[in-house]
Amino acid sequence: MSQATLNRPLSHAEMDAFGAELDALRTRTMAQVGAEDARYIRRIVAAVRYTEAAGRALLFFGAFPPAWVLGTLLLGLSKILENMELGHNVMHGQYDWMRDPHLNGKTYEWDIVGTSDNWRHTHNYKHHTYTNVRGMDDDIGYGLLRLFPEQRWRPFYLFQPLIAVIFALLFQWGVAIQRLELGKVFSGRKTKAELREEFRPVGRKMGRQLLKDYVLFPLLAGPFFLPVLLGNLVANGMRNLWTYAVIFCGHFTADAETFPKSVVQNESRGHWYLRQLRGSSNLSGGKLLHIMTGNLSHQIEHHLYPDMPARRYAQVAPEVRAICQRYGQNYNTGSIWSQFGQVIWRILRHALPSRPGKPAPLVEPMAEAA
Repeated sequence: MSQATLNRPLSHAEMDAFGAELDALRTRTMAQVGAEDARYIRRIVAAVRYTEAAGRALLFFGAFPPAWVLGTLLLGLSKILENMELGHNVMHGQYDWMRDPHLNGKTYEWDIVGTSDNWRHTHNYKHHTYTNVRGMDDDIGYGLLRLFPEQRWRPFYLFQPLIAVIFALLFQWGVAIQRLELGKVFSGRKTKAELREEFRPVGRKMGRQLLKDYVLFPLLAGPFFLPVLLGNLVANGMRNLWTYAVIFCGHFTADAETFPKSVVQNESRGHWYLRQLRGSSNLSGGKLLHIMTGNLSHQIEHHLYPDMPARRYAQVAPEVRAICQRYGQNYNTGSIWSQFGQVIWRILRHALPSRPGKPAPLVEPMAEAA
């Protein structure tokens, strides 16, 4: 079924009403935020610390395969939780109301090679403001992949099935260099001196992370240097692959849409909400899946309400879905296997030349002309 069939265009009056309903839902939910949410995020902080400590301790006995496997899994779990449910959500300002300096969205620094400052710019600002707007949202293919037929095809994309695998394995490194915009250097729109200046904080962060995971902790293990180094490498790889899968499932399934730059001109609140909805995909599953994805299994709700504590997304999701149904909009959700299968299809299909179909309009043509 095409996107045009899944979604009907809204009149201006419907667009305003759509936005008002979603605004009202946000207001009601944010009024409930308080002690329960604070207890939850502090339990997540404790879980990150304890699983990391247990994982690293077990890796020090890495000569014993069961200890190495369990230690690696616990360390990988800690890194995933810190990245998804703690770091990502804290940096969105979801817990700024607590006035806890360790949970301050403007100063939190997470456990990956990329700097939080760069992430706040590329993700919190550019991606969440211009979600799936071609030429404005750098997350569309991350400058490496052609995932939508509206992206211009080049022979380079023939290699993207291989590039996608490498990108998944090294995902934190791709995030780290995203704001450097290396393509501008190659095209002459940015000087090498500018690149060096921008790289300094990134290089310092990369150095700290490499020193911690691949020098300091392996050295502390003494004779178990190599098992600890390998355990850290595998744990980082676990986080990279999981984060890649969750993010790609949230943005690049078959029914996800992209938009031209013109869509943001005089964009109303309802229009912005509708763009977020049509550019997002959810993952169905239980509570464990939601926690492990940082509640980005509710990517639709996250794009609608990025500063709402993510544990609240499961609460608002049924009402968001009901609102979508009332206004004739597809609520894109499915299992992780189904959604990731669609992502793989996009990667393979659009590695080859492809033409866009007729876009599904957001606003009724007559209303738009008026």
